[in-house]
Amino acid sequence: MRRAMIPCLLATSTALPALADDHDWWRDAVFYEVFVRSFADSSEGPLADDGVGDLAGLIERLDVLNDGKPGGDDLGVNALWLMPIAQSPSYHGYDVADYYTVDNEYGTNADFRRLIDECEQRGIRVIVDLVLNHCSSENPWFQKAADPESPYHDWFVWRDQKPDWERNLHMWHDQKREETGQFYYGFFWHGMPDLNYDNPFVSATALDISRHWLEDMGAHGFRLDAIKYLHERGETIENTPETIAWLENWHRYIRSIDPDCWSVGEVWGPTEEVKQYVPGGMDSAFEFQLAETIVGAVNSGQAAPIAQHLAHLNAAYRNDAPYSTFLTNHDQDRLMSQLGGPSDDAFAKNRLAASILLTLPGTPFLYYGEEIGMTGTKPDPQIRTPMQWTPDPERTGFTRGEPWAPVNDNTRVVNLAEQRADPDSLWSHYRDAIALRRAHDALRRGTLEPLETDRDPLLAYTRTLGGQRLLVLANMGETTLRDFSVSVDGFEPGARVRGRVVSGSGRPRSSRANDEGVATNWQPLSRLGAREVVVLEIEN
Repeated sequence: MRRAMIPCLLATSTALPALADDHDWWRDAVFYEVFVRSFADSSEGPLADDGVGDLAGLIERLDVLNDGKPGGDDLGVNALWLMPIAQSPSYHGYDVADYYTVDNEYGTNADFRRLIDECEQRGIRVIVDLVLNHCSSENPWFQKAADPESPYHDWFVWRDQKPDWERNLHMWHDQKREETGQFYYGFFWHGMPDLNYDNPFVSATALDISRHWLEDMGAHGFRLDAIKYLHERGETIENTPETIAWLENWHRYIRSIDPDCWSVGEVWGPTEEVKQYVPGGMDSAFEFQLAETIVGAVNSGQAAPIAQHLAHLNAAYRNDAPYSTFLTNHDQDRLMSQLGGPSDDAFAKNRLAASILLTLPGTPFLYYGEEIGMTGTKPDPQIRTPMQWTPDPERTGFTRGEPWAPVNDNTRVVNLAEQRADPDSLWSHYRDAIALRRAHDALRRGTLEPLETDRDPLLAYTRTLGGQRLLVLANMGETTLRDFSVSVDGFEPGARVRGRVVSGSGRPRSSRANDEGVATNWQPLSRLGAREVVVLEIEN
């Protein structure tokens, strides 16, 4: 399906209701990643029932995510990340043809501003995917760049011959060679030519695009796609000093537009790479290795990898947590598939992973459908299938038309309608875990301390903020733990130490701190079930 490509300059500014000023709102956020195309097709309006998700459909379903009412029957997330919604020739939108205009299959700029209004009424903030590294080969900029005399030619990176590189030669393309006699650089593929950020006009345009989505459209921030590839220097194509310097200037600029806006970057790499960008170049960045560690440990039943990784993050970030956390996203096999599901065992593992994610520091993100256990493995379209709202095996409640892509064949047993009515479902577990996080400042903003334990499957850590100290116990194994202990310090010598269960179940047991103020060999509960997570508030 081809889309209309309508070049646009600047949209008209529209006043929008504002949320309360809070520069640190992201520390209290639980994000939900939405692929608009696959989330919900609208039931009314010009795009109704065409089989493609749209902004109006998302608005219709907002109350399921957060209805803005205390005690409402909603998931409880309070922030959204929208995958690309700007005009694009592709289904995924990561090759942008017009940065200033909402894709016509999703709606209009006015629809986006209405989404912002509806979200703000519910206390939800919205960040949008910002693709700055490259654009679409169908973008008018690139179409004009085919002429070497065009001022747009230098908006891209060209060579008369492929450079003599030892690697990365596949990133040079000659589709326009018959017109230019040159090769152009495109890191991801020939349909996504990289922009040239040595050109000041490219930089100025990127800043103006950012201003547009904040000031004219009302977005609350950005997720920065593939941002470590922005500036190349020879064969060094990622994490260059020029990239970081450019982002630091960009970050200052967007904060001058909106001091409360927030940015999170895709820096797929180890912590040593990620931390270069935070907080100067962006407010946060995803910790991919932590996500991989959590999923791997849940599958193996071993707690040590997570405990060691958390200690590593504490050291790297000096006990602060400006990073963002997740389990899987739109570029990875879905969590339930990585856990071997759908099956009872995989659902139990998913609950365990969710509880760990939502009791850790950082800003957590959930990928749409993760909360009900949707499955999918690469290629990419199969991990971005329509949301499974109902047991309908053909349309899943996503649309009354023909879905843009085939729906999963397990929608009869994996769907939101049935799980929302079941207090023991995976969806209910996610809802309760989010509510627990939002109810305790220590889980959102507190420091974390991994604890020593005497059992391989036992993961234990404290979350502390002010006078509140929570103890998180997670049994990673598939059998009940009845004889286990942890060591917790920071008490008065000889003090009686006891925990009060605030999430989960179990009979608390007390201990006494030794002369050094450490409760050693403390068994806080009489038992801890298989793949169970219990949170206690420590009292002494």
